Amino acid sequence: MAHASSLNPRWEFSCLTPGGRTLCVPQAAVVSPASYHIDTTSRPWSRLFLGLIAVGSLALVFFHQAPISQRLEYHKFADTRPWFGIPNAGDVLTNIAFLIPGLLGSIVFFRSPPSGARWSWVCLFAGTTLVAFGSAFYHWNPENWTLLWDRLPMAISFMGLFTGLLCENVFPHLFENALLIPLQTVGIGSVLYWYAVDDLRFYLWVQFFPLLCIVLIPFLFRMRYSHSGTLFCSLGLYVLAKVVEINDRRIYESTMHLISGHSAKHLLAGLAAFLLFLMIRNRKLMLQIPKSSLREGD
Repeated sequence: MAHASSLNPRWEFSCLTPGGRTLCVPQAAVVSPASYHIDTTSRPWSRLFLGLIAVGSLALVFFHQAPISQRLEYHKFADTRPWFGIPNAGDVLTNIAFLIPGLLGSIVFFRSPPSGARWSWVCLFAGTTLVAFGSAFYHWNPENWTLLWDRLPMAISFMGLFTGLLCENVFPHLFENALLIPLQTVGIGSVLYWYAVDDLRFYLWVQFFPLLCIVLIPFLFRMRYSHSGTLFCSLGLYVLAKVVEINDRRIYESTMHLISGHSAKHLLAGLAAFLLFLMIRNRKLMLQIPKSSLREGD
């Protein structure tokens, strides 16, 4: 956490004189980014605990779970209606929900780098942009080899999110690429491992452990940026997206063929990505105002 007392701020005060005594209250602080000092001394056990969960969960997946093959029934979606020559049009066209936040995040954050883990967030939204094309390509002709091009950009997005959370809140002094490059390699490798040996275990860990960290990191570490509550909103939308995905045909029937569960999943997951874009664009570095900042004058 960045503390105001360690950032050498220039304070602006608003002074009142109730009862003849002057009370000055700080209203704002101007801080030079070069003077940032990140407090990493609090809760020294947190990193160890997070590392144990990461290693333990991965070990649990590989040593206590049999290999998980890709079921061919997965490719049989409820809504197969064509539209203007587009097969499976509902599942193909709803990928625009990924394209919008993906392009916004990629362009805005590449041109105007956000504070914090710049390249991690660019990877998140570049991956989201590629998901729009990869998923549309897959749903045009649902097979394992086309699913590969859907899951590769998803892995890039998940690892971008994971790296951003780690670099900003867990290892703020660490050079970003020291985490970004290895974790992107892990993410892409998990998809290639699935495709090569037909085992989803590694890929499922890559997908769900970063989401678990959205819950863990705010409780284990001091979040350095505002609007972190948006992470939970985004996570809730993604969980809901997975629920409607599982109920693909049931939703398709219950809505009288208006929309399928898988199409609804695309819309909800795209909205989750859009919330992340808004969070990163609007957030501020949080400054703790110490009690000593309140001063009385005669």
